Amino acid sequence: MFHCHTSRVKLQREEMAALTTRIIKETQRLLEDPVPGISAMPDEGNARYFHVLVTGPNDSPFEGGVFKLELFLPEDYPMKAPKVRFLTKIFHPNIDRLGRICLDILKEKWSPALQIRTVLLSIQALLSAPNPDDPLVNDVAELWKDNEARAIQLAREWTVKHAMGS
Repeated sequence: MFHCHTSRVKLQREEMAALTTRIIKETQRLLEDPVPGISAMPDEGNARYFHVLVTGPNDSPFEGGVFKLELFLPEDYPMKAPKVRFLTKIFHPNIDRLGRICLDILKEKWSPALQIRTVLLSIQALLSAPNPDDPLVNDVAELWKDNEARAIQLAREWTVKHAMGS
């Protein structure tokens, strides 16, 4: 019994050591100086996993909605980008039905100089300015280009249905 407990404590210490000073500092900054309209709370059981809430930007079809996302820092962060996914359904040309996000800084434009905060601000900006010219969901992008008013109406309906009052 004693041996098992010792191993568990040692493993916890190793996990904490694996959390780089950078991750700890970024987390502290997110908690002490939050980004307006964004909440990012580290999971109690895994400091590399964050529960994120993004408020829909004003003057967008997502206004008034609160969107749940998950953000995970891979072992090789910051050399590799965080993994981010919407958990709340959203009608958007750059976010698919599984919540995956088409955003250059999460892929080829990632740089270790970027931070969690930068990623969250970029996602918030993507809600303000959908980019149908670089779509993840082709039918939504086509509608956004061909009939923007209808696309905005659907985005608003989805926001009311999935991101408000739940």
